[in-house]
Amino acid sequence: MTQKGITLKDVAAAAKVSRATAARALNSYGYVGDETALRVLEAAERLGYRANLVAQALRSGQLPIVGFVPGDIQNPFFARIAHDIEVELRKHRHNLLIASSEENVEQEKELLESLRSLSIRGFILAPTSATDNQHIVQLAHEGAPVVLIDRVVKELQCDSVVVDNEGGAREAVDYLVSNGHDRIGLLRDDSRIFTAQERLAGYQNSLQSHGIALDESLIGVARSTVEHAVDATIRLFSRRNRPTALFTVDSLMTQGALLGLRSMGLSIPHDVSLVGFDDFNLATFTDPQITVVAQPISEIGPLAARFLLERLAGKKIAPRHIRFPTRLIVRGSVAQLHGR
Repeated sequence: MTQKGITLKDVAAAAKVSRATAARALNSYGYVGDETALRVLEAAERLGYRANLVAQALRSGQLPIVGFVPGDIQNPFFARIAHDIEVELRKHRHNLLIASSEENVEQEKELLESLRSLSIRGFILAPTSATDNQHIVQLAHEGAPVVLIDRVVKELQCDSVVVDNEGGAREAVDYLVSNGHDRIGLLRDDSRIFTAQERLAGYQNSLQSHGIALDESLIGVARSTVEHAVDATIRLFSRRNRPTALFTVDSLMTQGALLGLRSMGLSIPHDVSLVGFDDFNLATFTDPQITVVAQPISEIGPLAARFLLERLAGKKIAPRHIRFPTRLIVRGSVAQLHGR
């Protein structure tokens, strides 16, 4: 049923188009010219037409729903991307279903299997593992459009939207070295995540390029949560010959480091210099403000959504691989060591 008994046939007649054209315009599939689509939508609004989307989906075999599987929706990075994806999809009359893997490979596998059984039209994924990802490859081989964000699967040729993690991490450590630091701690994720591995590589490559030997005792490893980062920070800075500077690989780690250092009575930047990967709201509310490696987060979600919508519309082109540059935002959390 439609509101006031208005049917698709009535809308098509009012807009002076065929029922097939009206259906395409109202359901955002196939091609309809902009002027024609607008005329159909205006007619539907004027007549009070409200399509039964579920009934339409059952007839077509697919719901206009896209699945988004982020690593952890509690991470501000993924929360913002989920919001931006939803906004972009809504413009094209698609809805978003979010299911967080919580950085657990087995949970990711179960989620994708469940979403596939619901006839989800396409997927935007942030793969949990850089190595255990055959379930994602299989999903794409079964014909489901897949767009990867933040992380890539080397065995899978599909659209991807990532940032230069290695380059951003290297720039952060270069900046610390340029301020006289050579005992630079790293607070990193303990997982097999692609981004964590790239940021570790950036840290290592920067030290190597400056002739600084890698000291494994300066690397703190923890789960990417504020609570675990607090504990890892305290362990790292309880050692006798502690770091003079710290680089953290994401915003949750940075927040944990701030709390851990404060609990130890260590001040930034007088006692410890700090640079974090990912900008976050609190970074400019602290005193001093935190120097960060910023990602163009406002561009990632909308672009991934557009890539997926084009695949859903049947666009046949080679996979696109977008790697955005990062930007070092210098604030007040790094001190220059005297005599350097």
